Amino acid sequence: MKPAPDLAARLTRLEDIEAIRALVARYALGADRNNDPAILGPLFAKRAEWVCEGFGHYRGRDEIAAELARIGREGIRWSLHYMVSPLVEPSADGRRARCHWYLWELARVGEEAEAHWIGGWYESRLKKGRKGWRFTHVRLHLKLLSPHADGWKTLPAAD
Repeated sequence: MKPAPDLAARLTRLEDIEAIRALVARYALGADRNNDPAILGPLFAKRAEWVCEGFGHYRGRDEIAAELARIGREGIRWSLHYMVSPLVEPSADGRRARCHWYLWELARVGEEAEAHWIGGWYESRLKKGRKGWRFTHVRLHLKLLSPHADGWKTLPAAD
C-alpha cells in the first residue's frame, strides 16, 4: 500500500529539517577545526554569501571557504561552537528553507590567542539541490565578543 501523499510530504519535510540540522552541526565541526575549508566549503551553494560585521562579507563557495579558513589561521585560533536551538522553516514547495540558530562559543582570539566568550545568532537561507541542502546565505549577528580574564585550560585531545 502506497502512503497517502500528505504523509509522504510530511515525512519528506521532517527528513529535510533533520538534514538541515545536520548541516548546521557540520558547520560547527568545520569551525572547530580552524574553519577547515574541506568541511565548510561543501556546505555552501556555489553563489552563496556569508556575512558578519567585523569579520567580512564573502561571496561564492570558494571565497567563503578561503576567507573563513584565513580567519581560523589569523583571528580565531581555537574555538568550541555550540549551535543552539536550530529553528528550520522549509518552504511550502520543499526546495528552499530558512534556519535560525544561536551561537555560544568559547574561543582563543588574536595574535596572543586570548580567551574569549562569543555569542550571537545565525540567520540563514538554504536550497535543496541534487547533492542535498546547501547554504545560500549565512549572516552571523555577533552580540558578545568578550575577553575571559582567567583564560581557558584546554585538555589534550583524546585518542
